[in-house]
Amino acid sequence: MLLTHIVDLVGGYYDAGDNVKFGFPMAFTATMLSWSVLEFGGMMKGELRNAKEAIRWATDYLLKATAEPDVIYVQVGDATKDHACWERPEDMDTPRTVIKIDRNTPGTEVAAETAAALASASLVFRKSDRTYSKLLLKRAISVFEFADKYRGSYSSGLKKFVCPYYCSYSGFQVTKNYLNTNINREVILTFGQLA
Repeated sequence: MLLTHIVDLVGGYYDAGDNVKFGFPMAFTATMLSWSVLEFGGMMKGELRNAKEAIRWATDYLLKATAEPDVIYVQVGDATKDHACWERPEDMDTPRTVIKIDRNTPGTEVAAETAAALASASLVFRKSDRTYSKLLLKRAISVFEFADKYRGSYSSGLKKFVCPYYCSYSGFQVTKNYLNTNINREVILTFGQLA
């Protein structure tokens, strides 16, 4: 649950102007940004490059957070202390506590959302950076398989770390239903054919 060794989690986005990084909303944001580019990229003109850079900043972080098999680093920082900290990230002196999900402490919702972020971003980069697109897709598949194999609610095992900020009250049941019908697996396989 807590980090026991050093891992590079530089990058990604802080949460709501605070000095904590939550992987769940960051993955959701990356998914939504990616779908925005896929749906409306043709209208973005000069901003398309900026949108892709914003997505890549998140997905580079998510790739680091998912580099170990069956482990996803889902939070950097102490949520309560960091929400009370009003200093620049360059000056922060709060502990950099790192929280993860793994086989023993699953988090189906955050893992599935991370897979969705990586998979949708793979479509964004499939023409402009094929190598990166394939890396994102490969990781999306392995992260999705982890979400499917080790099922459990994110906030059940990590309640004292993620609640009340990003508790999942009903998301696991929704995710479980999707997993049971294999819709997400079919979507990822479709992405694989497109990438």
